[in-house]
Amino acid sequence: MSRKRTKNKLYWIPVITLMTGFLFSCVNDLNDVKKISYDPKDPSEVTKDLEVFFTDSGYPKIRLYAKLSETFNFPKEITKFRKGLRVEFFNPDGTLVSTLTAQYGEIQTSEGIMVVRDSVELYNFQKRQRLKTEELIWNQKDSVIYTNKSVVVTEPKGILYGQGIRTKQDFSEYTFIKPRGKIDMKK
Repeated sequence: MSRKRTKNKLYWIPVITLMTGFLFSCVNDLNDVKKISYDPKDPSEVTKDLEVFFTDSGYPKIRLYAKLSETFNFPKEITKFRKGLRVEFFNPDGTLVSTLTAQYGEIQTSEGIMVVRDSVELYNFQKRQRLKTEELIWNQKDSVIYTNKSVVVTEPKGILYGQGIRTKQDFSEYTFIKPRGKIDMKK
């Protein structure tokens, strides 16, 4: 009987050794995993149906909607909106003043600017004026929107054309860089 016990004990030694080997051999080095699965062209973060509010003293200042948001952290931090976006601007009492829409946009975080392209439209609800262009740049630090591209401004008084424009983000005032157009000057 003692031979049988010794035989059973000897049987467990290779099993325990094998199990210990499995436990300690299953270590994944994070750098090795990144080499296999990391692509620097892929975004660091992806958000679908993004809705972001920027508020001041409880009142909305800006609301941003995007169907798809992709944030890239390398070589510099950029958030891209490839499936379009809508930005709403509010006055200090929380009333919606203007909207900015485009088919594409990107926020360059370190520069504090947003660039929007493709079917860009800025609309002021109170003045019923609409700006259309193919590209606008919004400097978030000083709340100025501008472009050097061709622009069309439609308002109740007429249609204005120009090459380049500079405006406040609420589109209440604007300056053409090179204007041309036709305005109805009725009293």
